[in-house]
Amino acid sequence: MSEETLQKIDHNALKANQLTIITLNLIAFIFNSWVLSGIVALVLLIGVLRKAPGFDFIYFGVLKPAGWVKPDILNDHPEPHRFAQLLGGLFTGAGTLSLALGAPYLGWGLIWVVIILAGLNVFGGFCMGCAVYYWMSQFNVPGFSKSPPAGSQPGKRPNEQ
Repeated sequence: MSEETLQKIDHNALKANQLTIITLNLIAFIFNSWVLSGIVALVLLIGVLRKAPGFDFIYFGVLKPAGWVKPDILNDHPEPHRFAQLLGGLFTGAGTLSLALGAPYLGWGLIWVVIILAGLNVFGGFCMGCAVYYWMSQFNVPGFSKSPPAGSQPGKRPNEQ
């Protein structure tokens, strides 16, 4: 893809979003609260519709203004990140529905998948949802048209530009 199609993406806003997802889902697990996991799913899905990280209000409203986190702006595609958030919202939503219907092993299992993959992204620098997006693009799946930024691998953080 040409560099003109890339946009300025604040990767610390994405990290703050994922840390919030991890934290709230862990609290939901500890207190066995399918309601809290449902709120997480809803916020993620609303974020997809808004084309923004679901919990961006924490980053832009608290963390960044307080100076606790500085922006980390990279040239990147927003679509893979939205797709990853959609997957997280769907998995968390399916987990919540399973919990509400009395299937706790399935429900918490799905939510733990989200916790683990968000942790892999935050602490390991690999976004599984982004990688899946780029792999689907390679197979010419309709709606998946972007390639990783030049010099980047699918799912890995783009190189500094």
